[in-house]
Amino acid sequence: MTTNDNQLDLSIGFMMGNTYRKLSSLFQNGLKEHEITPEQWSVLYQIDRTDGLIQKDIAERSGKDKPTTTRILDHLEAKGLIYKRVGENDRRSFLVYISDKGKSLIKETIPIEAQMTKEVKKCISDDEYKLLMELLLRINNHVNEIINKE
Repeated sequence: MTTNDNQLDLSIGFMMGNTYRKLSSLFQNGLKEHEITPEQWSVLYQIDRTDGLIQKDIAERSGKDKPTTTRILDHLEAKGLIYKRVGENDRRSFLVYISDKGKSLIKETIPIEAQMTKEVKKCISDDEYKLLMELLLRINNHVNEIINKE
């Protein structure tokens, strides 16, 4: 039995988690000089894509739970990358906006994220990459359905 055969026997959760940690580490190394973590970057990126989101929407779009999102938003606000405004319709919620400093950071760091995709594409074809993304999305949606039933 070869090493690849042994790896094929591992659980999908283990392989996805292991691969995620390695990709995250690679991304973190690229972001280090910008003093932002991959988790903070993903939240900031979602805010940049749609300015004026409420925390619940940011959490859903970035795949994080509410307490984690709150903590990340606090860090981003302390770094001057975002700012919050009280919602007009619901005074208990607030809308989150990206600052000019945050926009600059995203603009500077998108190439780092794009380089990660480029690295992955060095070991698989474009068709395999497209299939991988489709499969991951299908798995993600399926698991979400299971979680939401609970």
